[in-house]
Amino acid sequence: MAQTLIEPRTLRGFRDYPPELQLPREELLAKARQVYRSYGYLPMDTPALEYAEILLGKGGEETDKQLYRFRDHGGRDVALRFDLTVPFARFAAEHIQRYGTPFRRYHIGPVWRGENPQRGRYREFVQCDFDTIGTTSNAADIEVVFVIYDLLRTLGFERFQVHVNHRWVLNGLLEELGLVERTVAVLRALDKYGKIGREGVEEELRTQAGLESGQAGKILDLAEIRGSPAEILEHLEKTFGHQVKVARGIACLRELYAVTRAAGLPEGVVQLDLRIARGLDYYTGTVYETFLDDLPGIGSVCSGGRYDNLASLYTKQVLPGVGASLGVDRLLAAMQELNLLPASYATAPVLVVFFVADKLALYMEVAGRLRRAGIGAEVYPEAKKLREQLAYANKRGHRLAVIGGEDELTRGVWQVKDLRAQSQHTVADADLVTTVQRILSG
Repeated sequence: MAQTLIEPRTLRGFRDYPPELQLPREELLAKARQVYRSYGYLPMDTPALEYAEILLGKGGEETDKQLYRFRDHGGRDVALRFDLTVPFARFAAEHIQRYGTPFRRYHIGPVWRGENPQRGRYREFVQCDFDTIGTTSNAADIEVVFVIYDLLRTLGFERFQVHVNHRWVLNGLLEELGLVERTVAVLRALDKYGKIGREGVEEELRTQAGLESGQAGKILDLAEIRGSPAEILEHLEKTFGHQVKVARGIACLRELYAVTRAAGLPEGVVQLDLRIARGLDYYTGTVYETFLDDLPGIGSVCSGGRYDNLASLYTKQVLPGVGASLGVDRLLAAMQELNLLPASYATAPVLVVFFVADKLALYMEVAGRLRRAGIGAEVYPEAKKLREQLAYANKRGHRLAVIGGEDELTRGVWQVKDLRAQSQHTVADADLVTTVQRILSG
């Protein structure tokens, strides 16, 4: 009976990562780890699967609908994590006594949301988080901006802006307008400004939050105030500075802007943006979104905020936190569009050509010698024609090919072909490693 072939395909909203994408992805994550560790953040991980009650209600109704939730074989109600912040709050509630506060952590791992796939946005994606828990100090909020700045610079981006706002400002404005009971709905609508624009948000404010046209217009007029951070803060202070929450938010933002400028961040990197609300319900203070100047339409590539009450759902101990998440997959999509990804994907710079069928041991030995010297070396697995092996090396992006035919092996020499410079050198076996090192370092 003939076997029925299964169509090779992926689920909608999920994707494969071939070598040309996975290699820069791994390099991106390695650079992020380096930045996080330079600030003293410690690595950790949590299970992909949590009890559903741990995750439900933490991000809002929309996030609850996006959960991949099911009954496991033990009949337990479980769900895949939709972010890394909620599992961290659960982790801190269980283990913080062991580490003390403040506790800095970074966490890199996949998360899942059953939302509509968009440009640079998938249902399974990697988050790359950093957080400080156990302090309400504004210094921790300010440090987030420095980490984001160093992250983007380390990854090769020079033109970007970190947009900041404060939930106290937003909440105070809504109190001033008599809309406290509609805060959640208003902030969720405002958070969609970048996707659906003013008209779309105004429509949601009226239909979902129940605001009158005049109220919706007033909120949007405030959110769209433009100017330098100092100018926007001055306007807020003159107009709403008498409101306690607004005043507290203004003070935090003013200090954030002053410290980042005084400590060396360039003018224009930090932008005060009253449209930034962050849609997740657990945010309570400073919020952040980061946009690339050369590709603003792809959305925020690093977002986060302060969440002072999240861990209180799991413990009586007060564990306020603040942090942000680097959008790895969205950033990779941006790098792809901006042609910032490398054209080659060889992990070893040297290809050892397998030329004489019965001399495999010699090729393996020389490759091992190169590796022990810290030089990546790949041995071609078949004794094919030289032309085919060199075509393979060029396609993969190997820098050098080490070639030894019958004549070279008899004389104790190797041909080292520089595939980039299109030059070739005859090298004694004893000098092979130093010659390869010299060419690669040139």
